[in-house]
Formats: sequence, structure tokens, C-alpha cells
Amino acid sequence: MASGRLLLLDSASLYYRAFFGVPDTFKAQDGTVVNALRGLLDFVATLTARYEPDAVVACWDDDWRPQWRVDLLPSYKTHRLADGEDVGSSEASEETPDLLSPQVPLIAEALGLVGIPVVGAHGAEADDVIGTLAPAWDGPVDVCTGDRDLFQLVDDAQPVRVLYTARGVGNHDVVDNAWIRDKYGIDAAQYADFATMRGDTSDGIPGVAGIGDKTAAVLLAEFGDLDGILAAAADPGSSVKPRVRQNLLDSADLVAAMRQVVRVRDDAVPTEVLVREPLSREQRDAITAFGEQWSLGGVPERLVTALG
Repeated sequence: MASGRLLLLDSASLYYRAFFGVPDTFKAQDGTVVNALRGLLDFVATLTARYEPDAVVACWDDDWRPQWRVDLLPSYKTHRLADGEDVGSSEASEETPDLLSPQVPLIAEALGLVGIPVVGAHGAEADDVIGTLAPAWDGPVDVCTGDRDLFQLVDDAQPVRVLYTARGVGNHDVVDNAWIRDKYGIDAAQYADFATMRGDTSDGIPGVAGIGDKTAAVLLAEFGDLDGILAAAADPGSSVKPRVRQNLLDSADLVAAMRQVVRVRDDAVPTEVLVREPLSREQRDAITAFGEQWSLGGVPERLVTALG
């Protein structure tokens, strides 16, 4: 595995942010709306110029709702399904804005033109690709995402940080263990267990009834991890409060499913990532021509400058 700084892009998180954040008045000559394409490439230019990574990977949702997660938790991401889709099938389509869908393959094409690999895997979400590549890299890793689930990868020892874009790419938070402890009262290594108990309505993960952020943090502080919490709930002599104890016991099967769904995979893709080379003349010409074709203004030039 190569070394240096690695930048992992949660691609869908970023192009959705670009789509909703950049006006849809940006259009190519043929009338195609290009706001997500323009915004995503601008994000990459901004992040690359700021952090100067030695390698960049665009992690892709080849399977946005993997069947194995649906089998464990049928409610997983059901609210994102297109109308009339089968909730029990991972083949179901995600509801995507009509103006965004045509831009997604253009985004992948543009990234390829400048040598940024687009990496996905059958049966895996972008989170799983990131969860595989981040711990295998020999050096610092920055994960750019708006998804809190990836906080579970934060590791000060490597280090792995999350560039969290909830407030925008230009105003992102740099999430390390201290940030997570200040925000939630837990360590990053406890985040997956924390998220399992708390749940996440945006992903159709119900969590355990009666357990929110504060209760989950208190339980983790006292018992260390989810296994310790479940063991304490099963022990009548432990300090777990009666209602919380009963809810945990009643939810035992659900908890077992949720914790598998929440935890990202670490075996989704091969872990070899190549250190990027300076852009060749052919690559510069190709992205310039692409920019002219799709009326991207000065974005390709900024991207070329950032990539070097």
C-alpha cells in the first residue's frame, strides 16, 4: 500500500450537496443542467488545494441499498425508494431528482479524465468502500462526507479524520476523536454502538426505544461497548434503569440486526490505491475540452491547478 495523505470522497454525499447547493440555472449548451457536475468538481478542487493529498479516490454507491442490509433490516433506507418500488428488494431504485440523474455519469467521466479513480463494489455502498480503504492506507486519511455513520472510522492513531460537510464543503468540520467526544461524550471507537442504540431515521434505522444521544453516551461511559451494555441489561443486579433494561431486552434481535447494518465493511474492495501523478498534457486537454462541452466555466481550470 502506498503512503502519504489519502483523500476519500463520499461521492453521492458530495454530488447531492452540490445539486441542492448550486443553482440549477447552470446549463450546458444543449440545455442539460450541470449544477451538480460543476459543484462536485469545484468541491474536489477546493479540498485538493487545501489538503494536498497524495492520492484521491471517489468512492461510489454501486449498491446504494445492499440486499444483505435489507435482509437484516427491511426498513433500511425505505424512505428513499422511488414510488412503487419493492421495499424488500435491493434492486429497487433510489428516488433521485430528475435533473440530477443525467449528471451522475458525467461526474464519473470527469473524475476519470483527471485520474481520480471511481471505486465501487457489488453489494457495497460508498461507506463500505471507504471503510475498506481508510484503515488499510499507510498514512493519514481524510474522509469527506456529510454522513455521520463514517465517524466510526475516526482514528487519531493512524490518523483518520472526517471532513464533515453538514455546514458546507467550504465550512466543513474536521472531525477527530476530540471533536466526537466534545459533541457526543463518547470516543470514536464507540460511535457504531452509539449509532446503533440511538438509531437514524434518515436511514430507516429505528434504534432502541427510549435511548437517545444522552442515554447512549451514559451507557457507553459505564459499560464500554454494546456487548457490555447488553450483558448489564441481562443482569438484574446491574445499574441499568428498569425501562432502559426492558427496552434493550425487548429489542435484542433488532439490536443484533442494526449493529451489523450500521457497521461499515472492511472487505469491500481491493486495498491498493495508486499515488496520483501530476496531470499530463493529455489529461489537461481532455478536462478542458470536457469543460467547454458542458459549459463549466472556470471550474476545470481550478481543478487542474489544484491537482497540479
